[in-house]
Amino acid sequence: MSDLVLTERAGDVLVVTLNRPAARNALSPQMMEALTEVLRSADADPEVRVIVLTGAGEVFCAGLDLKAFAAGGDYMGLLWFYHKGLATPLVAAVNGSALAGGFELLLPCDLIVAAEGALLGIPEVKRGLFAAGGGTMLTERIPFAVALEMGLTGDSITAERAREVGLVNRVVPADRVLPEALDLAGRIAENGPLGVAITKRLMRRRRWGTPEDVKEIFGSADAKEGARAFAERRPPVWTGK
Repeated sequence: MSDLVLTERAGDVLVVTLNRPAARNALSPQMMEALTEVLRSADADPEVRVIVLTGAGEVFCAGLDLKAFAAGGDYMGLLWFYHKGLATPLVAAVNGSALAGGFELLLPCDLIVAAEGALLGIPEVKRGLFAAGGGTMLTERIPFAVALEMGLTGDSITAERAREVGLVNRVVPADRVLPEALDLAGRIAENGPLGVAITKRLMRRRRWGTPEDVKEIFGSADAKEGARAFAERRPPVWTGK
């Protein structure tokens, strides 16, 4: 496994850390390849209930490594993640500024905890590019006028402003970002995995559950276990079945 992306287990939670602090965790082709390997492996592992994504150092991610891009390096390596995300719940622990492709890493995440004063933005137009990793879909996440201002000017907003417009869940001191994200991840991991999975899928697609969905989940072994655990006043033991 590459040391460009570090992993650490915390029970049912996997912490994934971008590890190029000297380069502000900029996304080089090698880092994109390593992150792809880690995320796909974690998403396929039934023992990983939640993933926390963070960065080493004082910056979450400065986006595409422009030096590598200028030298002809590959820049398509994470488009799959930007476009499709993961089935596994994903919490972003934004330890510092997240810009361009680094900001767009946040959009497939389900919950975002950000450091006080962190800057978030899509400055691609300032470099003659555009936010190809999902930044153009910001109009679905935040007020239209705010998204357009960010996209067309390339100017950043603070984490506090991002919370005001509904993009960020919590803003905390930098040294509390990872603990707060782990707390949220743990609270997700305590719940029934089938219920969590279908809730994420339906909410992401903005859809009701079908009668078939209801029959599958309400008839599952986990649903029966949840009811028994409630009646017996004990924590449930989930099997994902």
